[in-house]
Amino acid sequence: MRWPLRLVFALTCALAVATAMTGRAFAHAALIAASPADGAVVTNAPAVLTLSFSEPVSPLVLKLIGPDSASRTLDRFVLKDRTLMIEAPADLSTGTHVLSWRVISEDGHPVGGAVVFSIGAPSGQSPTPETRTDPAVRATLWLGKLGLYLGLLMGLGGAAYAAWIGPLPRNARRPVASFILLGSAALPLALAAQGLDVLDRSLGSLGEADVWSAAAASSFGRTALTAAVAFLLGLASLAARGRMGQVFGGAALLSVGVALAASGHASAASPQWLMRTAVFVHAVSVSAWAGALLPLFFALREPDAVAVLRQFSRWIPVVVGLTLLSGGILAAVQLEQPGALISTGYGWVLLIKLAWVAILLGLAAVNRYRLTPLVLSRTGIAAKTMRRVIAAETLLVFLVLGTVATWRFTPPPRALVNAATPPASVHIHTAKAMADIRVSPGRAGPTSVSISLLDGEFGPLTVKEVRCVMSNPSAGVEPIERQAVRSSDGTWHVDSLVIPIGGRWTIELEILVSDFEMIRLGETVEIKP
Repeated sequence: MRWPLRLVFALTCALAVATAMTGRAFAHAALIAASPADGAVVTNAPAVLTLSFSEPVSPLVLKLIGPDSASRTLDRFVLKDRTLMIEAPADLSTGTHVLSWRVISEDGHPVGGAVVFSIGAPSGQSPTPETRTDPAVRATLWLGKLGLYLGLLMGLGGAAYAAWIGPLPRNARRPVASFILLGSAALPLALAAQGLDVLDRSLGSLGEADVWSAAAASSFGRTALTAAVAFLLGLASLAARGRMGQVFGGAALLSVGVALAASGHASAASPQWLMRTAVFVHAVSVSAWAGALLPLFFALREPDAVAVLRQFSRWIPVVVGLTLLSGGILAAVQLEQPGALISTGYGWVLLIKLAWVAILLGLAAVNRYRLTPLVLSRTGIAAKTMRRVIAAETLLVFLVLGTVATWRFTPPPRALVNAATPPASVHIHTAKAMADIRVSPGRAGPTSVSISLLDGEFGPLTVKEVRCVMSNPSAGVEPIERQAVRSSDGTWHVDSLVIPIGGRWTIELEILVSDFEMIRLGETVEIKP
């Protein structure tokens, strides 16, 4: 076995190990608090059960399993910011109960768990929630993602070839169309697998309507819809000629960026404007680069090969530069610290991807700086050698996309850190107003602030504006002021607030009740380093 095959084998084994490290940690929101707490023994039956998460979530399945192992679905709840308040049944008996929950996080990935609490005294034998892992669903998720990526990047990137390089070679039209059709076929497969994973169902539930509804309602539903439009644009670009073909191809390429920026753990990270922009740029530039390989392979057989190669060589450094720049931003935000490269499954998958990319860049450099001048000067068999290198680059793209598809099962380190750090919270109660303030996560770095307001008598407080001011005079940090935004559930939010250092911070609220009345509340909160 020659060394390239040994390298492929070693990296594939490492990828399998990295995926196995993730266990069932499919999703990226985490439970950070519950009431009653896990393992608690309470005197009286609670009227309300609360679950607080590290990220915004939407409930999927809520069940309460009693001491007699009877299961009841809980369908009366209120979601406020990251906290789910569930109305408990009125006839709860003494003994041990299990609150089994399954929610979907902001990035479109589901997560489930259970909270065990007892009323009066623990039962002799605790009820056990039913758990199920279907490896077939996991394999279907990976295959669906891989097929979708190949269609978006190789297919639509190939269709966009005419928009920035030149006319699509006649022999390249069929393979490009095949990749687009592959992506179109993989799209419903990926959507169905998303629904099965969301509801924790087996492949036998594939035809059930609620599976498809759950998938469409998730953030991946937006990706699927945009991808479907992109595939139609790609097919239209192949059917059209001349200028219209270029327009359809360019629109399809931009739609790739929109589709992939609509969901996923990278797009859900803060700051949203930076991360979604980085995902968009990364997806478009990778698609333009990878999608051009097959057309270029066939173009080197055409009479106008020199003109096509000259155009490709002029723009490919810009495309590769955008790919590396946007990829670096995404990796830095997701990892947060270099040690996560070897301490997490996500980091190992990234290392394996970077290994493939390093080889790919090496081959691209050979083509660009060694073989391109020879082809342009029509020297010997340089074009034939370049076609062989392009074939190797295409294989590496397949390996990169197969590796990236496994990220569906690996929560990024920044999500793990956020989940491990509970929010910092403070309650302020005055005669005129009350405020519950939650800073998530409760550590230095990018945070979000949620504010719930009531009047002094625990009634609703109607206000026009809320401004949040945080300062740390002892550390020499001047006030950081942000305008809060009111959400549909009545809470106020400040997103993308960066707290530079840990320590005891002063938090003040300027609450504009009317044009003539302003309420000011203040307290201190401890922020971890």
